[in-house]
Amino acid sequence: MDIKINSSTVIVFDLDDTLYNEIEYLKSAYKEIAMKLEGNYWMPLYARIFSLYRSNENVFEFLSKTYEISVKDLIDLYRNHKPNISLFDNVLTIIEQIKAKKGKVCIITDGRKTTQLNKITSLNLSNVINEVVISEEIGTEKPCQENYLAIEKKFKDCNYYYIADNLKKDFIAPNKLGWNTIALLDNGLNIHSNSHLFNEEKYMPQKFISSYNEVKIV
Repeated sequence: MDIKINSSTVIVFDLDDTLYNEIEYLKSAYKEIAMKLEGNYWMPLYARIFSLYRSNENVFEFLSKTYEISVKDLIDLYRNHKPNISLFDNVLTIIEQIKAKKGKVCIITDGRKTTQLNKITSLNLSNVINEVVISEEIGTEKPCQENYLAIEKKFKDCNYYYIADNLKKDFIAPNKLGWNTIALLDNGLNIHSNSHLFNEEKYMPQKFISSYNEVKIV
């Protein structure tokens, strides 16, 4: 799929399960917690809590009952740790090509400021992103139009693209605003796996891609 870029083009990405797999963030956080609780012998605990997560059990409740640590402290560890995560293949190349053609690169993401900025830093994107809109800062979550209008207010009269993964909430607002919308298909690891429930026209992007290798910047 070709995307033509010039100085009036704004390419906006979702973050979780769009630029990297969010499950890797969860695994990184669980490792951090297991190391704090068990030191060098962290692997058995990590294996157990990851299995509990995959069995839809309450991991933090288990840890709080087993160790002398509050659920609040566990949540703080989870949200504030520095994650070990990596971009999907070809993402950085695409971003560099967009910037080389004077296009703008932005992120719209739901979540907490510290957590989401830690992810962006760990992905080495802090110096290449022109604008980040985070739901906690703006006070609204997708699919609210305000999150997308924040980009339009920053970069006026442009050609806007939104690349994301979650049919439930990602494309409703940008479709209404006349943006170009592209969905990255679930690679089998996405946290949200219920896209089959959202097949009405209002939820659908204009185009799908299965990987960033299908995107050509022209």
